[in-house]
Amino acid sequence: MATPAPPGGCGSTVDSLYFRLCDLSVVWGVVLESVAAAGVVSSIVLLIVLLASLPFITSKTKRSSVAPHAFFLIATLGLFCLTFAFIVGRNFATCASRRFLFGVLFAGCFVCLLVQCVRLNLQACREGRGPRGGVLCLGALGLWLVEVIINTEWLIITVVRYPLNATEPVVGTAGDVPCNIANQDFVMALIYVMTLLLAVLVTSLPTLCGKNKQLRQEGAFILLTALLSVFIWVAWITMYVFGNQRTGGPSWDDPTLAIALVGNAWVFLVLYTIPEICSITREAEEGVAAYGEDIYPNRGVGYETILGASRPGQNMFMENKAFSMDEPNSGSKVVSPYSGYNGHLNGSVYQPTELAVISKGIGNQEGNYKPQIPRATANHHLSDDSTLSVYPNRTANGLNKQPQW
Repeated sequence: MATPAPPGGCGSTVDSLYFRLCDLSVVWGVVLESVAAAGVVSSIVLLIVLLASLPFITSKTKRSSVAPHAFFLIATLGLFCLTFAFIVGRNFATCASRRFLFGVLFAGCFVCLLVQCVRLNLQACREGRGPRGGVLCLGALGLWLVEVIINTEWLIITVVRYPLNATEPVVGTAGDVPCNIANQDFVMALIYVMTLLLAVLVTSLPTLCGKNKQLRQEGAFILLTALLSVFIWVAWITMYVFGNQRTGGPSWDDPTLAIALVGNAWVFLVLYTIPEICSITREAEEGVAAYGEDIYPNRGVGYETILGASRPGQNMFMENKAFSMDEPNSGSKVVSPYSGYNGHLNGSVYQPTELAVISKGIGNQEGNYKPQIPRATANHHLSDDSTLSVYPNRTANGLNKQPQW
């Protein structure tokens, strides 16, 4: 067979299978290719942001929802990539990937939305305590594997029914076995996916009745995403099953499915993923701020805060005596000799008794004992606990030592 000439916009080395990717006369292929490529880049960036915010999320409920969000982004990324399989031509690989991955990827997205609705409802019932992340992942994995098994079985049965050496024409055939499928059969194989979509729509309604404002917002975004997804699915199924047969025929089948993929994937990103990523990153920023305050709890305060924290019953701004001792005294502080008088006699002052006076004699007493008048003295080397000496000539045993000459 002669190789067809490349259309305008395609090089001479481009295979005929990929003419739609560069053919300028096929406008829908170039436009969808650009939109799908933008969706691939956006999904990758959002996935990186989500994973980078995970270490800084402090809320357990938010951390438990990160895994379903990540799987949802991966499934959405797969939808954008699958769009290229509907833009290029048909062969065994492209037709098999279309039939198998279309339902599997959509089932992954709707399962994650369903699990998030269940989490929101449980949080509303348990006053903020939702299920663990592992339970959510296991539930989503179990529901998703059902669609994987259904599509695998359906693909094997249809390929065995029409072997490679089949010569009978089949409706919708394009020369390859996986493409030998009618449009009605393709839609019927997606019944489980449509059931998941309706389940998301129903379970998202009770989330709007909760008392928590944040939970109501998340439920509203999921409900809006499910509603637009229902409209998209109704539109493409109607066009794919009934409209194409009356208007353009089989040539409109690939654009219809490609537009459905790109449109629904962008609905997932704009109406659900981006608001959830913003909420998670806000939570991560709060966790980073709290982490910084824990590292530097006394930033800009100083020694007084530490002293006040260790002694909560005392004044925060206590004088640091370790440094005040080095300061020079402003002057000698005069202390009155009667400042320590409390009404009781001081036992350390010598007072002769009557027996001592009689035994020593009056003359001797008058010659040896001279009364001392207490006088105030200034001591320049006083500490905080020291007192002035009223009798500077007093010895350690309390007696007055007077010179005898």
